[in-house]
Amino acid sequence: MTDDLTRLFRTAAADADRVIAGVTPDQFGAATPCDGWSVHDLLNHVVGGNKFFLARATGTPGPSREEDFIGDDPLGAFRASVAELADAFDQDGFLARTVSTPFGEGPGAVLVTMRINEYLLHSWDLAVATGQHRDFDPEVVAAAEKTMRGRPIPRGGGLFGEEQPAPEGASAVDALAAYLGRRVPS
Repeated sequence: MTDDLTRLFRTAAADADRVIAGVTPDQFGAATPCDGWSVHDLLNHVVGGNKFFLARATGTPGPSREEDFIGDDPLGAFRASVAELADAFDQDGFLARTVSTPFGEGPGAVLVTMRINEYLLHSWDLAVATGQHRDFDPEVVAAAEKTMRGRPIPRGGGLFGEEQPAPEGASAVDALAAYLGRRVPS
């Protein structure tokens, strides 16, 4: 389980890296499937999320949510933040260690799983917003689907919208995005 979870984290991060690498500065103002968020906002959220999860993983104070985490190099900022987070996640015993999660105290595996899910969903959002392919690692998609469909999810309040219809023949990731409240383009 340990090796699988950290491997999935790296795979999800690689998929996110590929999508972020395909974003051009002229697309920063484009709307995303996340209501009210531009591509720039979402890039900043993903990198900021890495910083917040690093703080939770290490028990240190988190950064200000108002911070610009990406500057003029979103890809470089993403890569640096993933490297820092991977170092924390790779520490011996981290996945079983009790840490602060957004839901209270829990094992480090909760943080890793949440990052995997967020990388997948927000990479999908960025791919849709910037016209990129929505091809993601099938193991990551299956793991995220199992996690997200395996428990009640908070709908509304800016987290997840109401389930949307998925087009007939939708891919697994498109169907998951629709389940999580995203409108899937045809």
